[in-house]
Amino acid sequence: MKNNIFKILALSLMATAVFTSCNDNDEFISQQTDFSGTFVQADQMGRPAINTVFIASGAPKNTFNTTIPSAMGAAYQSVFQTRLMNLNPAYTTNALGQTAAQFTGLLATDVLGVSKVAPTTFFDGTNVLTGRALADDVIDTELLLIFGGPGGTSNPGLTKDNVNSNDKPFLTSFPYLASAW
Repeated sequence: MKNNIFKILALSLMATAVFTSCNDNDEFISQQTDFSGTFVQADQMGRPAINTVFIASGAPKNTFNTTIPSAMGAAYQSVFQTRLMNLNPAYTTNALGQTAAQFTGLLATDVLGVSKVAPTTFFDGTNVLTGRALADDVIDTELLLIFGGPGGTSNPGLTKDNVNSNDKPFLTSFPYLASAW
């Protein structure tokens, strides 16, 4: 709340300065956007929450975010596996039958795959990581694969976030996203 008051105050002061400093004699100076220079990847988020859970904050996260996907697996699989085993020391295999090394090797390359031959879904019971539909509950899927064990039934208190739907229905036509509250 205190932060919002400061933001509102700062915005009000800036608006006051802009509107009181303008007069009819000011000339409009046109500027073009400058796209020269070096641009850097700011965040990797192919699969939601993977970066957040498996990479520590600070410098390691910044390095992960700027690593090209083809180099991520080799660079981060062991980091992910260590973190997975810290989160779930009883991990043997997940509901996909993946060992810790296989699962973290998949996760360490933080890209969202898209299948050309299967339904686009994060997980629908049959198809896994073939894309992502808006209504897919990706956090539940990730929790199930981390904590659910071979049958997906281990640790039932840790395999769901209990957020079972979007706050508003998605649209049936483009742009498909629900309107703001």
